[in-house]
Amino acid sequence: MDPYLHTETASDVDSRYSRQILFPPIGMEGQRKLGLGRVAIVGMGALGTVLANHMVRAGVGFVRIIDRDFVDKSNLQRQMLYDEEDAAATVPKSIAAAKRLQLVNSNVVIDPHVCDLNATNAEQLLHDVDVILDGTDNFAVRFLLNDVSLKLGIPWIYGGAVASRGVSLTIIPERTPCLRCLFTQAPAAGTTDTCDTAGVIGGIIHVVASFQATEALKLLVGATEQLNLSMQQWDLWFNQNSAIRVSGAKKSDCPACAQKQYEYLDAHLESDTIQSLCGRNSVQILPVIPSTQPLEYWEERLQPLGLVERNRFLLKFHASSDIQIILFPGGRVLIQGTEDLIQAKSLYSRYIGM
Repeated sequence: MDPYLHTETASDVDSRYSRQILFPPIGMEGQRKLGLGRVAIVGMGALGTVLANHMVRAGVGFVRIIDRDFVDKSNLQRQMLYDEEDAAATVPKSIAAAKRLQLVNSNVVIDPHVCDLNATNAEQLLHDVDVILDGTDNFAVRFLLNDVSLKLGIPWIYGGAVASRGVSLTIIPERTPCLRCLFTQAPAAGTTDTCDTAGVIGGIIHVVASFQATEALKLLVGATEQLNLSMQQWDLWFNQNSAIRVSGAKKSDCPACAQKQYEYLDAHLESDTIQSLCGRNSVQILPVIPSTQPLEYWEERLQPLGLVERNRFLLKFHASSDIQIILFPGGRVLIQGTEDLIQAKSLYSRYIGM
């Protein structure tokens, strides 16, 4: 279905997107293609909020946004779709972002998901889009995106930013090296900088995400000959930028793109259900079997044991002055205040017991 035929008149399209249509590589035909386009943005933190803003304002017809986290006051310095009220109310990022984005462009279908993208749901959430945009903050999820991209034949655009440094790469199945051609495996937790350990300035977020967004527009309008297939690197503070040609890095023995071994997509072990979130002083636990109990049930169960705060998206239980347990529908849990997996398991068993 062409959204412009059903939600906007031709004059509306001309008015809203007039400056974009005036750009010859897009034009009216390209704008119509954008209106039919479908993208998924994984991670609605700093990169994800900028990516979503670009996609919705450009008139991409369907934008799915996926994030497991909620808005915190520390996000507001760089995550452009959130405000103090979102942080105070502990609103999930996907929900807060969808609300803002719908105000920007009510003709775009925005499909928010408050969940952790993992091996059990990745194909379901990503199979029906034209482009996957990386707004994540860890390599394990990026390798999962790489597997989904290769298996389903969907292009994805890698992006990362920390401190004043950023990097991006467009990956096209069967055409370019994949992420595992360049990096054999995800780096061990704690071996790379994160925004929580090295900080980040807002400008680098916009540089990286704007590059990703522009590559996505090229893909959606069919301008594949204009894609930038080099790995782009920037350091805004120290005035450095480079483009590394990676076309020769495609490996004939790559386990993912050559041998079709989707190890991250096929992972269903306990190590994939409990994860220390590096730099966040938190551990995430996914139940092997999702819980069917509503948040009200957990509120009643936990209230005698400590302070409980609940909204319709999540429940926060203050187990102690140092430990908070965040429970989401379906049973996903964030245990804040520790990175120790054994302690997290113990707390999970003690209070959740699933």
